[in-house]
Amino acid sequence: MRIGLLTREYPPEVYGGAGVHVGNLVPELRKQCDVEVHCFGSPRPLAHNHTVTPTLATANQALQTLSVDLDMADALGDVDVVHSHTWYANMGGHLAHLLRGVPHVITAHSLEPRRPWKAEQLGGGYRVSSWVERTAYEHADAIIAVSEGMRADVLDCYPTVHPERVHVVRNGIDADIYRPVSDTDALCRFGVDPARPIVAFVGRITRQKGVGHLIAAAHHIDHGAQLLLCAGAPDTSEIEAEARAAVAELSAARPGVIWVPDMLPIEDIRQVLSAASVFICPSVYEPLGIVNLEAMACGTAVVASAVGGIPEVVDDGVTGLLVPYDEHNPDAFQQGLAQSVNELLADPHRVAAMGQAGRARAIMEFSWSAVADRTVALYHQLLAVPAL
Repeated sequence: MRIGLLTREYPPEVYGGAGVHVGNLVPELRKQCDVEVHCFGSPRPLAHNHTVTPTLATANQALQTLSVDLDMADALGDVDVVHSHTWYANMGGHLAHLLRGVPHVITAHSLEPRRPWKAEQLGGGYRVSSWVERTAYEHADAIIAVSEGMRADVLDCYPTVHPERVHVVRNGIDADIYRPVSDTDALCRFGVDPARPIVAFVGRITRQKGVGHLIAAAHHIDHGAQLLLCAGAPDTSEIEAEARAAVAELSAARPGVIWVPDMLPIEDIRQVLSAASVFICPSVYEPLGIVNLEAMACGTAVVASAVGGIPEVVDDGVTGLLVPYDEHNPDAFQQGLAQSVNELLADPHRVAAMGQAGRARAIMEFSWSAVADRTVALYHQLLAVPAL
């Protein structure tokens, strides 16, 4: 069985959860079937790279994306199933499905209707990306949702999709890569004191990740703790400017604010997550929240928003604390984040117990080999019946 896997992100060019997912899934899939990877960007080993059509170099990003999708659909070899990840690659998968008559599988990492702020980044291209996603989802032979919450979102956003076509296969974690470590050289390089309490955030600067809520909450987090913000890859220059202004205001109001505006290598992230007293995830939309799994695998307690698939990862009261999110009452959400973090900072023994429980949960309930097994089983299921 040969699979054509289409994705925007593929290692080493990874900036979000979809790239982490694909980068971990493909090696496991290749243990069971042939996988032909097509990705955006520069050349790299074990994948076919595709770039924007030169005449569209200054076009809206959505049109640039469609030019890459056309190239992907044309370049696919003789595959039995095409599997696309995110709207960036969905149209390539849909066109391949139409051209070649093979089943199309989509993994739903996020949904455009749940991310209206993308219009800030794409302008009118957001209407194009929404059309691309809707078209692909409504015609896909199967959709893999990375959580029960994501499955519910798919069926809510696209009511013409039959529920039997939406399958839940949760993300995994490599607990050998994400593990507790005692190294601190990266922390010292950032200006962090490993001997003092640390509240850490790792993520992109985007509306989805709730960075603004975190910075607002940090004014009320125990000033004895350091706040380590590993936040980069802003969606727009305007969002970056907002974050810079907010961090400057926060730094003037309290000590111990450290902002690392780079996308860090795994070795550094592992140190950040391992050293943190509490990891905080203030996302306002999160299909699963793989970063919480990474923190748990590193033995760290988590404070996270109770949105999307996060409650399926963070066991409230056992591996961390969940904070309700209400878009109409941001003050209450920010206060809840600060109160939950302060509650854990005041009880180191509870934090340690949550960290141990989190790592045990990550190891026992989430693995990439299990994700691959369920994905390959779905491929076989589709090949046993005619494609739609």
